[in-house]
Parts: sequence; C-alpha cells; structure tokens
Amino acid sequence: MSRPGPQRRVGLSSLIVATVGLLVSAYLTYEHFTAATTFACPESATINCQKVTTSRWSHLGPIPVAVLGLLYFAGMTLLCLPVAWRARLLVPVRVAAASVGVLVALVLVWIELFRVDAICLYCTAVHVCALTLFGTVLWTTAELRAAAVPAARLAR
Repeated sequence: MSRPGPQRRVGLSSLIVATVGLLVSAYLTYEHFTAATTFACPESATINCQKVTTSRWSHLGPIPVAVLGLLYFAGMTLLCLPVAWRARLLVPVRVAAASVGVLVALVLVWIELFRVDAICLYCTAVHVCALTLFGTVLWTTAELRAAAVPAARLAR
C-alpha cells in the first residue's frame, strides 16, 4: 500500500479544516437562532461570546454573520472535496474564496477587538480555520502546479 503524496495530504487537510469551520459555524448559527443565553464559552471582560454574537456587528444587514460563515464553509467544504481538487476549472474559484475568507476574518477580528471590545472563542476558531484554509489551499495549488510542469515537459 503506497502512502498518499504531499499534495493529496494537504488537499485532505483543507477538507478537514473546511469541515471544522463548517461545524463551528453551524454551532454559532444554532446559538443565534435558538437565542440561547448559555454559550459553551467563558465570560470575562475580554472573552464574551454572548457580547460578540449579539452586538450590532453580528449582522450584515438582515443576515447573521454566523449564517454567512456557515454558507462560506459549506461552499469551501465542497471546493475542497477530492473530486473538486481534480477540477482545474475550480482552482481560481478556490483561491479567490479562500482569500475572501481570510480577509473577512481579519475584518471581523478587528471589529471584535476595537468595536465590540470582546472576543468570542468560537468566532476565533472560525477565523483560525479561514486562515489555515487559505494556507492549505495556496500550498496545495502550488504543489499541483509544480507537479504539472514536469509532466508537461515530458509530453513534449
């Protein structure tokens, strides 16, 4: 039995990270729509999930940010499936989506720190997933392109 190559492992890593982001976003969405007052999150002056997720910044218009995160990670999970990694047409879509995800995460961290004055641990987990997903997508894309170059040279 042969071991999967580095690009396959990293592709699998992106799927795992996207799935974790999806699960955490699903939890945040559930908490939002059930109006739960007990997050599985400690409350202190700095760490306060309730304060972050109920702030005026927790919606983009009428849409909760948690729902947007859920939709984003659902899409990224689909884009990181093994079959999707083999589709060359999806490469720019995957890279663009991962880039948008990390930019949104940076904006949301800024809002937490400087507008809400509190940090949500679950939101932080989602932000870390977005950053990690960005790295794994770029890494795998670079490896796939590097592997394609020698194959194209051999075909000549």
